[in-house]
Amino acid sequence: MKNVAILGSTGTIGRNTLEVIGRHGRSFRVVALAAGSNSRLLEQQVRAFRPEIVSLERKEDAEAFREKTRKIALRVTYGPEGAEEIGGYGKNDIVVSAITGINGLRPTLAAVRGGKKVALANKESMVVAGSILQKEARTSGAQILPVDSEHSGVFQCLVKESARHIKTVTLTASGGPFFRTPMRLLGTKTVEEALAHPRWKMGKKVTVDSATLMNKGLELIEARWLFDLDPSQLRVLIHPQSIVHALVEMRDGSVIAQLSSTDMRIPIQYALTYPERRDAVLPSLDLGRVRTLEFFPVDEKRFPLIRLAWQALAEGESVPVALNAANEAAVAAFLARKIRFIDIHEVVRRTMAGHLKKKVRSLEDVFEVDRVVREKTIQTLQKRY
Repeated sequence: MKNVAILGSTGTIGRNTLEVIGRHGRSFRVVALAAGSNSRLLEQQVRAFRPEIVSLERKEDAEAFREKTRKIALRVTYGPEGAEEIGGYGKNDIVVSAITGINGLRPTLAAVRGGKKVALANKESMVVAGSILQKEARTSGAQILPVDSEHSGVFQCLVKESARHIKTVTLTASGGPFFRTPMRLLGTKTVEEALAHPRWKMGKKVTVDSATLMNKGLELIEARWLFDLDPSQLRVLIHPQSIVHALVEMRDGSVIAQLSSTDMRIPIQYALTYPERRDAVLPSLDLGRVRTLEFFPVDEKRFPLIRLAWQALAEGESVPVALNAANEAAVAAFLARKIRFIDIHEVVRRTMAGHLKKKVRSLEDVFEVDRVVREKTIQTLQKRY
């Protein structure tokens, strides 16, 4: 039986992970959970899975939670330090990293430094600190397995392949809710419309990123570090059906594809059980019913943020950190209804235009760049909106 910790247990990935574990109860034991502010759902998870330690975002929530669960043998902690403790908890065998944004970096790094098997759904950690995480993994012996459907697809395609045989790797994108929306109408799109994803059920920030295609831009940078690829080897295609998750072209002209139903429980289960495969949690994929698989090139006029992501991928150093920070701040402003959907790109572009690239060698460097860029993005928002 493997001991599992979940960073972000009350989010979409966390909930799906617990569902998968519930189906394989004899194989996994939940020992630690980190949540944000959804203490009600966390309490349900605690009563169902009986972890040894949990963490909440705020001290006051943790104190109230401790009182509610006083009859349960449970340690309750809080804040960034609490999440970091969950990631590095000594009994962990597997850590599912699903805290959204750069806030997931420190607890993910704690898991990597502890030599854990890390099921990575927090793409931002690899975007802003890919070299640091991989260096720490080599030192500790940690295994980083992707949970994002596209990166899981690439990983599955390459399990028995040599890196020297890879020509290109293509990540697919659904195109989000506005793929076929007339360009002139994008400025009118509301928060509710941006969150109405046609294929996936995800958190708000990730769903908005999917609508702008920044999600795929961040995944390009993540793939560079996960699979040690040169940026020139990476591609993106729009695939509205979201059935083909990755395409890997080999040097001999063969193309290997990974296909599955549009459900995050599949890559989650694969990351938890790897290198084994367990019985499916869903009905088999029926391509006879799907019938049509479409692929389109990315229109950078419709999705201008992808161009900034390509630039960040090419320049490296602090530029991906700055890109992520500016985007997080801009998306937060959109979700707060302070800017329009089309303003997200303009805010990020202006911030990035003023960023001077610098070397990033440590976690302190990452967070300093992140802090400065967020402040500049907020200043841009205050001046223009």
